[in-house]
Amino acid sequence: MTSITLRAAIAALALASLSAQAAEPKPGAADKLYQANCTACHGVKMEGGVGPTLGNHAWLHGAPTKANLIKVISKGVPEKGMPAWSPALSASQIALLADLIAANASKSVAAPSPAATAAAKAQQNVPDLGGFKLPRGFHISVYANDVSTARSMVVSDSGIVYVGSRKAGKVYALVPRADKQTAEVVTVAEGLENPIGVTLLNGALYVGEISRVIRFDKIDQRYAQKPSYDVVKVSLPNDKWHGEKVMKAGPDGKLYIPVGAPCNVCDVEDTRSAKIYRMNADGSQLEEYARGVRNTVGFAFHPTTKVLWFTDNGRDEMGDNTPSCELNVAPKAGMHFGFPYCHGGVVPDPDFAKGRTCEEFEAPVAKLGPHVAPLGLAFYTGKQFPEAYRNSVYIAEHGSWNRSTKSGYSVRLITLYNSKVVTDTAFIDGFLRGEEVVGRPVDVATLPDGSMIVSDDYGGRVYRVTYDGK
Repeated sequence: MTSITLRAAIAALALASLSAQAAEPKPGAADKLYQANCTACHGVKMEGGVGPTLGNHAWLHGAPTKANLIKVISKGVPEKGMPAWSPALSASQIALLADLIAANASKSVAAPSPAATAAAKAQQNVPDLGGFKLPRGFHISVYANDVSTARSMVVSDSGIVYVGSRKAGKVYALVPRADKQTAEVVTVAEGLENPIGVTLLNGALYVGEISRVIRFDKIDQRYAQKPSYDVVKVSLPNDKWHGEKVMKAGPDGKLYIPVGAPCNVCDVEDTRSAKIYRMNADGSQLEEYARGVRNTVGFAFHPTTKVLWFTDNGRDEMGDNTPSCELNVAPKAGMHFGFPYCHGGVVPDPDFAKGRTCEEFEAPVAKLGPHVAPLGLAFYTGKQFPEAYRNSVYIAEHGSWNRSTKSGYSVRLITLYNSKVVTDTAFIDGFLRGEEVVGRPVDVATLPDGSMIVSDDYGGRVYRVTYDGK
């Protein structure tokens, strides 16, 4: 069954609006357009699914006239998350669809299939998109649903998004549909051990499990074939606590992999934990790059300087308001970022700081706040957003799990000047509404068209953010 997204739900609600006219549907071009773009929501025979039937029923938004249908299809329903189809289809194509739907509007059609009904029920769990807060001119929609425990993401040159998961044990491919505004979800692999990390190098998809790294060669050509994989020959700790492996391909052609501390706080200075490593694509020449890193679940390389930036999650059990989680920069190998002796650049650890000072270690370039759980980060390099939003850092804050008042649950925008932090503001708020959690952002990436996507492992979906200047 294909993934159902908000394009479905809303093309449904938007078109679920109109009163009745009779005529035979036109074969040919109009039907081909419908089959290519509308069946995921309204069914192959217009019987309905995630969206309502386009046959005889109580239309909601006025009579199903050609003019009204053209308006709804063209402009969409932004407040409900339905994208406008006018960027994807020409005026003549939209007119053909309007004619076809109007001709079908008074017909009785079969009830939707059980599979379509189940998909519709799943779609009902999508939170109200109007509850998200973004800067003026930005809009959020659902790019892909049914992406259970969606975690790290990487985008190929062809626009396919590969997504790791956690307890689902799956790796997904999000394949853009013709409208480029939603994607079909394809399961690439399953039965894996917490495969949260994904990255691309030399046309291959690398996936980080707790105990190993695997590689899918020529992934863009093979993602739909349940492709075989090779195990990369590298030995890394396989502790379960903070043991999941995110990965990133560096500008030097190497793979960067962190290993978290197997504890809340402990001294693992003389072990392989609480460090960031790098290695060749085949697993050879594994070397330490940075140490004193408690648990980084996201990092990226600056698009201009090529320097490594990474988030780090602060320790627990020191109260609601200390220590702060961190954003760090590692311009060279061999730097120490303080764990377990110093937290947030300024807080000595009550158990392990004896004989050490915070001045010995690299201070974070930004203190992100206590217990916000910063995970994935990305530099926005697209051209759709205004200039002020480009080459800035976007951080997915997963949100606190044990703070008396929840914190995080947002995507932050950190602006820079000469690699120095200037501002730290909310880019997407609304994953937390009061004390109700509706989503937990994990990672951020940019699509080829310049829109941004955000994974949500709580809701099992991927959101898409666009800018229209309005």
